[in-house]
Amino acid sequence: MAAVYGRARWALRIPDCRSLKDKRRVIHGLRDRARSRLKVSAAVTDFQDDVQLAEVSIAFVSSDRTLARSLLDRADAMISSDPRVYVLETESEIY
Repeated sequence: MAAVYGRARWALRIPDCRSLKDKRRVIHGLRDRARSRLKVSAAVTDFQDDVQLAEVSIAFVSSDRTLARSLLDRADAMISSDPRVYVLETESEIY
């Protein structure tokens, strides 16, 4: 059985943030929720110094391509449904 690798990236706008501390609170909440609910590796991967922009990425290994696609869909739904952020761009791949 071959391993399947999945990854996704979201470029986000956080309009209500006025400081990096506000941004950190929102983004770390999203990152931690992805880690705990979806059991994926998650990180803030770009725009660390911009108050209203962020990039969050996830990665994981699965044994099944269908499960990997389902996990990516659930992650996208979780990020997209958060009312504190606007998704500017998203990208996902399964290898």
